[in-house]
Amino acid sequence: MNIIKFLDEFTTDKLQQPMSSRREMFGQLGSISKKAAMLAVPFGLATVSNKAHAQESGDVAGIFNLALTLEYLEAEFYMKALDSGVLGSSGKAREIYEQISQHEDAHVAFLRQALTNAGATPVESPTFDFTAGGSFDPFNENGSGQDTAYAQLLALAQAFEDTGVRAYKGQAANLIGQGGLLTAALQIHSVEARHASEIRRLRGLEGWITGDQRGAGMPDATQAVYNGEENVNQGGVDVTTLGTSDPFSFESSTQAYDEPMNGDTARTIASLFIAS
Repeated sequence: MNIIKFLDEFTTDKLQQPMSSRREMFGQLGSISKKAAMLAVPFGLATVSNKAHAQESGDVAGIFNLALTLEYLEAEFYMKALDSGVLGSSGKAREIYEQISQHEDAHVAFLRQALTNAGATPVESPTFDFTAGGSFDPFNENGSGQDTAYAQLLALAQAFEDTGVRAYKGQAANLIGQGGLLTAALQIHSVEARHASEIRRLRGLEGWITGDQRGAGMPDATQAVYNGEENVNQGGVDVTTLGTSDPFSFESSTQAYDEPMNGDTARTIASLFIAS
């Protein structure tokens, strides 16, 4: 069994459950720990020695706990979005949020079990503040208005997903030589990329990023998510000089490549929404 099959099975089973059941499941992740454990062992997580954790990877447990923290953030965000009523009871946006929510719940369960199987302690979920200290009102809890809340709900989802994509990519180099660990991270990374594209299109944007542009309607505070995406030097080559006839434009060159994000930047972005 691989993680993609696991996600499909998990989301099929859970999608029909009422939100209260999913909230209970999120608080009691052991309900699917056996399936998660089946996944973790083939990835080799259980065979990574403590010495390897300390010397070979720059703290593998730290890398996966950072990923887990980002997944906690996304999972709780989508759950609260669905509970808030801002998305309505039906429609395309709600369908997309429901599906992504299931995926994020599955990622949380998997990473917790993977860390446990590796002999590491999974971090517990922080207390999140999705208003970022009062800057946002995505769930319309403070009466900002349905339209304003909806726009913020989509904008924050885009920022979270784009951060997740770049953060997983940024840790890939630290997992080289770890075999199954790298495979596990990349399998989640590709799903996060699909989420990011889906949310961007839901907002009426292209599915890819052009330069370091965050896109229409994105708050200034989200710019850190996109800094560095204007890079056109790939593998020591200025990709704008390539092309069989005319050189590729700056726009198309930046769209064709996505940039990694280091752990410190990912933590800084996440910390904006962590109360404690």
